[in-house]
Amino acid sequence: MTVKKRNTKLSAKETVAADRDLMKALLKEALQEVLEGEMTELLGAGPSERTDGRQGYRAGHYSRGLVTRIGKLELRVPRDRHGEFSTAVFERYQRSEKALVAALAEMYVQGVSTRKVKAITEELCGHQFSASTISSINKGLDESLAKFAHRRLDEEYPYLILDARYEKVREDSVIRSQAVMIAIGINWEGQRQILAVETANRESESSWKTFLTRLRQRHHRGERAVLPRHGLPA
Repeated sequence: MTVKKRNTKLSAKETVAADRDLMKALLKEALQEVLEGEMTELLGAGPSERTDGRQGYRAGHYSRGLVTRIGKLELRVPRDRHGEFSTAVFERYQRSEKALVAALAEMYVQGVSTRKVKAITEELCGHQFSASTISSINKGLDESLAKFAHRRLDEEYPYLILDARYEKVREDSVIRSQAVMIAIGINWEGQRQILAVETANRESESSWKTFLTRLRQRHHRGERAVLPRHGLPA
């Protein structure tokens, strides 16, 4: 295992956006949440929600592919019983892709916010969603990004790159400068993957120790498959 700590000129968001596999997964989750949100808007109710304002019922999904710059996405488009649902997501995606990727990378680093979700939905769909639908999409995206950020690691990574950048991060409605710490693993095939992104008040031995301890704990084979103790905080 070779561990290298470095500082790059790329921001944390740019580093995240450069990971094609990561962004492909995040894009799929985000677009799926938007599609489900559009159906909720049409019907006036979420899945299994009981409300007097309901205008119809869901009737499953059908598969549709979307070709992007980072690969083809297979999405599940919702149906309603009367066949009234239609979406502009597939037609509007190409002109929105750059902004969407940037927004998702920012959310992966800094967290999901209502403001960012509102901007994404308006860009993709061409109209405003209700506050309740935005809140639902916000919650779904937040859960999806958190699940991916804390996913179990299956591969071995003989090389590990550690990086940290100080960036402005919104926390409790206040903009603060925080250290954004990143771990990039390189597997035996030479492929790079972002393994962890976390913020800390400052870069220190203590913050790196906490960061690396959490990274070790996420590998099902144990810490040695991710990084050794020798030469690092333990």
